[in-house]
Amino acid sequence: MMSASEAAKRAAEHVTAMTGRAAESVVGLERAGEDGWRVCVEVVETHRIPDSADILAIYDTEVDADGELVSYRRVRRYPRGRVERD
Repeated sequence: MMSASEAAKRAAEHVTAMTGRAAESVVGLERAGEDGWRVCVEVVETHRIPDSADILAIYDTEVDADGELVSYRRVRRYPRGRVERD
């Protein structure tokens, strides 16, 4: 079974390959069944000047036990620095 840190690394690599945008950070991680991981990866979708005006996105991914991409989708876009409210 792949470790959580390796799953996060592989998911970030997959998002970079699929979107052409570098992953900024991993913002969520959980087991997906017995053999895989669900990983939320944050990327900069649009660079702006100043950086505080960048548009970020969260991609929800799933990787299997071998680190292969099973699914991915963009679930949210937002300006950098925006605070979520519960």
